[in-house]
Amino acid sequence: MDTDMDMGAEAVVTVGSYLGREAVIKTRPRKGYRHPDLDTSLRTHRTKNEARTMRDARNAGVRTPVIYDVDYHEGRIVMERISGRKVRDIIEDDPGSARDVCMKIGEAVAKLHDSRICHGDLTTSNMILTDSGELCLFDFSLGGVKCGIEEMGVDIHLLERAFSSAHSGSFELFDVIMESYRSNKRNSEEVLKRVEIIKGRARYT
Repeated sequence: MDTDMDMGAEAVVTVGSYLGREAVIKTRPRKGYRHPDLDTSLRTHRTKNEARTMRDARNAGVRTPVIYDVDYHEGRIVMERISGRKVRDIIEDDPGSARDVCMKIGEAVAKLHDSRICHGDLTTSNMILTDSGELCLFDFSLGGVKCGIEEMGVDIHLLERAFSSAHSGSFELFDVIMESYRSNKRNSEEVLKRVEIIKGRARYT
């Protein structure tokens, strides 16, 4: 993760250290407009969900930042700082590496879905190619476990929309992602049929 600080709608991300190691600290700040008890409950729930989803993704064989510490009451996750390049930049600036990276994306998403895990915000800005050549996924804020076909279809649909928006000049590479997904995901056609249904619904809403 290559920025010192990032302000999002829900969380603040800063770079720091943990027991002598470089770390990323993601904190969900208190919201003064919410009732204090509701605010604490929401921040605790969302922090637990993100930490659990990251843990399960890692157990499924997908590279994610190692979690060093979690403070549910403060809504804080302290995790490994990943050294590498954002996939968004590779696809835009390094076409020689883009195809291989897209194959890795398809494989990683297939592993998530085979373990009934959804990321919830699959964009190339939430992926880093580490210095050792691994694809690392992060920001599981909208993710979840025990996902069904509908949630997996939404994952793919959102990935396609995000890819089209961010990489309109290289959209043919999305086919590489899907090729890899089909090769690695059990019963992938069931998910991809649902994607088409979701697209159909979106056209009429």
